[in-house]
Parts: sequence; structure tokens; C-alpha cells
Amino acid sequence: MYKRTFIQSAVVLATSLLLAGGALAQDKPLKVGVTAGPHAQIFEQVKKIAEKDGLKIQIVEFSDYIQPNAALASGDLDLNSYQHKPFLDQQVKDRGYKIVAVGNTVNFPIGIYSKKVKSLAELKEGAKVGIPNDPTNGGRVLLVLQDKGLVKLKPEAGLKATPLDVVDNPKKIRFVELDAAQLPRSLDDLDAAAINTNFALQAGLNPAKDAIAQESAKSPYVNLLAVREQDKDKPWVAKLVKAYHSEEIRQYVQTEFKGAVLSGF
Repeated sequence: MYKRTFIQSAVVLATSLLLAGGALAQDKPLKVGVTAGPHAQIFEQVKKIAEKDGLKIQIVEFSDYIQPNAALASGDLDLNSYQHKPFLDQQVKDRGYKIVAVGNTVNFPIGIYSKKVKSLAELKEGAKVGIPNDPTNGGRVLLVLQDKGLVKLKPEAGLKATPLDVVDNPKKIRFVELDAAQLPRSLDDLDAAAINTNFALQAGLNPAKDAIAQESAKSPYVNLLAVREQDKDKPWVAKLVKAYHSEEIRQYVQTEFKGAVLSGF
């Protein structure tokens, strides 16, 4: 009898320790990587909603598009929120990351800005146009320019077109490929530049008023919540997606950004 009681007590103690360990593990904040600007602003609101569901979140800001995936893959982050699917697909292909999307976030129609002309039609022959140097956003801009009639691309180029895929360029536009975060600072030295909305807003540019051309809202570039593949089915992921997809966040995006950022969920 005493032996049975001892065994039962040991099992209860072990179970209690395991549960305590699980509770402690959940008390550790989830580290969420975002780029500065709208992604960070939106996640500050998501954080408040998620905390009501028992999640603790630490937001980590980045100033480029490469480090958030590297940090997620290495385990320094639990989730990131900053990229669209074509970019993630290219990163997975190039770097072998085991990262997957778990939900849509928002769409940032990319805009073309200029301090020298008021329309694309005013660009002179040989104009210097800055585009992001990553293969997905660079191709995205070239598709906008093709849609506006400034260039023609090889039909097979698709979403990842590069300046090498330009087969017709009547204005002989010279493409200047730069890191996306540098484009706002380089605007003075260029005739025009395509700037991702998060960096445009950060630089004080209003896409609705300042862009001389803009991508259609119906594009494949809706941004994503991404996690390591091994984590995709964990309960906290579903809770975080639910918080982001709440009506409160939808209303916040609409009110705060007034059309410069669109809900993708």
C-alpha cells in the first residue's frame, strides 16, 4: 500500500513539474520580427489583442528585408510579418529556409515617386529610375512600368523580371538597382524611384498624394505571417493569426493608413 501511494505521488509530482515547465515556456514572450513603419505599427495593435488571449509578444524591428527571415530560420524569432509570397518563395529557394506562411496580412501597392516630374509621361530619354534590387520587388516594378506602357518585357519573365528581360524601352530608361530601404534617400539623385509603401511612409511620402504611378491593388503581393515549418501547427500560431485577422485590426488599417495600406484578409 505504501509503495503504491509513493508511486502515485511520484507520478503526480512529475506531471506537476511538466505542467509547470509548460507554463514557464508559455510565459516567454514570442519574438515577432517586423520592418519599421506600418508593419511595426500594425503589430503593436495586434499585440494588444493577442495579449487578451494569453500571448506575450516582443516586437523586433528590422531595417532591411533579408535579416527577418535569417533570424526566423535561426530561431532568434518565432514569427515574422513583413514579406509577400513571391519574396518568401524566392528566399526559400535561394537559401533553403524551412519557413512557411500561416496567414495573410496587408497589401502595400508599390508606388513610383519623383521630385523632378509629375507623371511617367514626363520622363525624358535616358531617365534614371531606381528600383529595388531584390528579384521579386524589382520585377514587381518592371510589371508596373509595363502596365503603364513604358517598357515591354519578355512574355516568360513573369513576376521575377529583371532589367535584362526588358525587350522594348523607347525612352531608354536606365534602371538603378538599390536596396529597397535606400531608395527614399536616393530620390534626389534619380529622375524617379519605385519605393515600397512601408519605406515611403517612413520617409514622409504619402502614396495617395505623392506617387506619380501606383500598382493595382489586385496584385499577388499580399504580405504574410511566416513561421518555421516545425511551428506552423502550434496553438499560439492560430491565436496570433486570429488576433491579426480581427475586425479591430481591419478597422485600424483602414483608419490609420487611409488607402495607402490595404487589408489582405
